[in-house]
Amino acid sequence: MDQGNTAFILIGAALVLLMTPGLAFFYGGLVKAKSVISMMMMSFGAMGLIGVLWVLYGYAIAFPATDVGVTNAPWTIDWNELGLASLLEAPEGAAYPPLAFVAFQATFAIITVALVSGAIADRAKFGSWMIFAFLWSTIVYFPVASWVFNFGLADGAFSYGGWITHGLQDVFGVGAIDFAGGTAVHINAGAAALALALVLGKRVGFQKGAHVPHNPPFVLLGAGLLWFGWFGFNAGSELAADNTASLAFVNTLAAPAAALLSWLIVEKIRDGKPTSVGAASGAVAGLVAITPACGSLTPFWAIVLGLLAGVVCALAVDLKFKLGFDDSLDVVGVHLVGGLIGTLYLGFFANGTGLIYSGQFTQLLVQAIAAFTVLIYSFVLAFVIGFAIEKTIGFRVKNEDEIAGIDTVVHGEEGYVLTDAR
Repeated sequence: MDQGNTAFILIGAALVLLMTPGLAFFYGGLVKAKSVISMMMMSFGAMGLIGVLWVLYGYAIAFPATDVGVTNAPWTIDWNELGLASLLEAPEGAAYPPLAFVAFQATFAIITVALVSGAIADRAKFGSWMIFAFLWSTIVYFPVASWVFNFGLADGAFSYGGWITHGLQDVFGVGAIDFAGGTAVHINAGAAALALALVLGKRVGFQKGAHVPHNPPFVLLGAGLLWFGWFGFNAGSELAADNTASLAFVNTLAAPAAALLSWLIVEKIRDGKPTSVGAASGAVAGLVAITPACGSLTPFWAIVLGLLAGVVCALAVDLKFKLGFDDSLDVVGVHLVGGLIGTLYLGFFANGTGLIYSGQFTQLLVQAIAAFTVLIYSFVLAFVIGFAIEKTIGFRVKNEDEIAGIDTVVHGEEGYVLTDAR
């Protein structure tokens, strides 16, 4: 067993877990001051809930053991893996302990669920959010993770069962490339966010310029923590400290740096001023786009991808005003659009199999199949789950509570105590 790679995976897991508090700061700074606790608590709630579910049964759904070379059915559960007791000992010849991989993938599940919450900021009940997170992670995220990431340890060897990566390869000769979660994480979360935004409806007074970030320094802090953790997210997905991990690391630096610049250029041309929130949002857009592609692009093409993502996502966030849906913190414009860009971009520029290298559209075809299958699956089920919650126990707070700020109503706390009442 390679102790160096084991340490690499565990450090990567810790970095990815840090992304969720980072996301809490990023989202928390974007909402109004009287909703900051509610917003951050949805991220921390996801950490608690999904951490428990992953150990109990999430891993058993996402990574059921299969024979080497056998593709799993789209929805499978390994009853032997419930509670993880069967994974306490590493099989002979394993490169790293199974529980190291369990820990790494747990943090992906947590951050994916937390991402969705940004679409319903300022108006969601915490209890209803937790019920949604429970149902959506069980029915949507855990199976989709299996479709994309399902490579685990079976009898001491790697097993490959994800139909998106390996099943498509059996049909088309190449499988979809998703190095670290463009489909399973970002398209998945972005589609669910769009569904919830439609279910909950618009905030009171929704219009362009009506809701401004209350704390841009929080946004920058959150973006910095996200970028830091993202090195574990992307490079760590190689599961080994090798050349591919190094390539993923460099691309995780280059793409968001380029996206940050291109987003600011769009702001300068469109609005006359580059903003700090724009810089943070551009960096995150670049991080989203490079996630599926970080191990399959040269650094030059990673920069081009970042430039493209920064421009397109900066323009996409305004679509909600034209199309009439209230995605509070632009999860759709950044994560869904950015995830689609990064996933489809591989069809053209993936090393060896992209159009410019192979002269064929096969890679683009399988990338599109993967992206839009996850998008449709997640959107439909998230809409059904959210609609059912809204029509039974209610998902949205009362309008008067939303106007006043929901921190005291939902959590009995204030984010900023400006006077000493003692």
